[in-house]
Amino acid sequence: MNLLMPEKVELDETNYSTNYGRFVVQPLERGFGVTLGNLFRRVLLSSIQGAAITAIRIDGVQHEFATIPGVKEDLTHIILNLKEVRIKLLNKRPDKVTLNLSGPCDLKAGDLEKYTTDFEVLNPDLHIATLNEEANLDIEIRVGKGRGYVPA
Repeated sequence: MNLLMPEKVELDETNYSTNYGRFVVQPLERGFGVTLGNLFRRVLLSSIQGAAITAIRIDGVQHEFATIPGVKEDLTHIILNLKEVRIKLLNKRPDKVTLNLSGPCDLKAGDLEKYTTDFEVLNPDLHIATLNEEANLDIEIRVGKGRGYVPA
């Protein structure tokens, strides 16, 4: 029994762009297409470069299960909301943003851009927290660049 070897390996240039490429490899043994697809997926995911919020510090908060007086969301929800912020770094270095907020106000992802010129928020309408008139929120947010998928 001989293993079926691919005779054709080529790039389909009809839809080629910087973000998309279609490769044709044929013929393949049954199941080999899935194996090759998973291989490419893992290699590409481990090579993605991007920026994200890497750390936060909030004055007066001891742990991630705490509540902040005057803030509608608890700290766990604020952290989950911050994980959804999509960032594009405009320079090569990490950045730190410090916000000193007083209520009443709604903190949105786009508000982070008001305190720095080093990055752009790609989803500025994302809700982070709601502060009532009694709230004071002093938060330090660190943004960094990395490579590959890093689960939080």
